Amino acid sequence: MNVPHRHNSHPKISARLKRARGHLDSVVTMIEEGRPCTDIAQQLHAVEKAITNAKRVLIHDHIDHCLDEASVESTADFKEITRYL
Repeated sequence: MNVPHRHNSHPKISARLKRARGHLDSVVTMIEEGRPCTDIAQQLHAVEKAITNAKRVLIHDHIDHCLDEASVESTADFKEITRYL
């Protein structure tokens, strides 16, 4: 049985990703409406930054809270998650 894996930061991360999803939906609309490429690129950059920041918070939170116990499993987990930085 899997126990839910939650941290205090997860609601904030979820909120960031929902905002990013809203921005991404806006980008699709902008493309469909024929908006200027510069505007679209700017909005895509905002989506990219939001996702990157959410990922960074998630990974740093994981390192801070999940890897407190020094063990072989923790070391392997640390090596695994740092691939995504």
